Amino acid sequence: MNIRIKPNIPEHLFVGAMEGPASCTPDDNLYEVWPKFLVMVFLQGQQHFIMDGAHFQIDAGNVDGAAPLVFMLNIAEGCKLQFINESETPLRKVMISAPLPWVERLITSQPTSMPRLREFFSRHLAEFRFRPNKHVVQIAEHIIKPPMAMAGELLTLHRNAHAFDILCQACTALVAEGTDVRHQAMALNHRQSEKARDYILAHVCEDVTLDAIARHVGISTSSAQRHFKERFGMTISDFIRRERLETARTALERDGIPISQAAYLAGYNNPSSFTTAFKRAYGVSPKRLRA
Repeated sequence: MNIRIKPNIPEHLFVGAMEGPASCTPDDNLYEVWPKFLVMVFLQGQQHFIMDGAHFQIDAGNVDGAAPLVFMLNIAEGCKLQFINESETPLRKVMISAPLPWVERLITSQPTSMPRLREFFSRHLAEFRFRPNKHVVQIAEHIIKPPMAMAGELLTLHRNAHAFDILCQACTALVAEGTDVRHQAMALNHRQSEKARDYILAHVCEDVTLDAIARHVGISTSSAQRHFKERFGMTISDFIRRERLETARTALERDGIPISQAAYLAGYNNPSSFTTAFKRAYGVSPKRLRA
């Protein structure tokens, strides 16, 4: 009697980041790859690899002209991987790996939902690519360069939280590719909300008003509020507050600006109120992060 031993496949999400010079050293090694779902956000650089004879080439531009790209790959069976090192462009990317048990739990929790996702996960080496919006790029940057105060378990939580956001954005883009007429209204609402979010991110250091956001998107303020909350699970004001705090945190770490200036960047007139909000968000006082 033959007994097949199931390989010890990990069941938890893996989140990694790469930032550095590319390697042009020949690599003839073959690597074992377990079944998994990969989502990679390439912020810059090229990568070429082979799996089961299939070539995958990703190009996210170079230093002078980065063109970020999200690459999704479903590895439904164990296979061999070989890297083809042929680029000299420094590579900046985030890789999220969801093992097969995680994918199985995702697609069996609601048997009749998201047929596009189920079809994608049913095919070995199914791939999907799309150009990310500003939000996804910013999330990837947060994973590559986390807050200095994050370490140990907090750093893991920080990376996983951003990774789940990227997974959601990536799967949404995959599903939207096959959207039918019945879902066009929802897709339009999502695009409007993403346009509102990108406008906020581009003017985060300014006095952004709801009226200005609604005018930019071309909808009423009530619709902007409702669609944004449905899309991102938070109000526009909460999103602005979070992003301004993040801007202040970055300026404190990178430039060592005074607390009063950081408070202004975050939209607080009172440094004490800013300090309270900052500690609630990051677990440390802003003084701890000054360069």
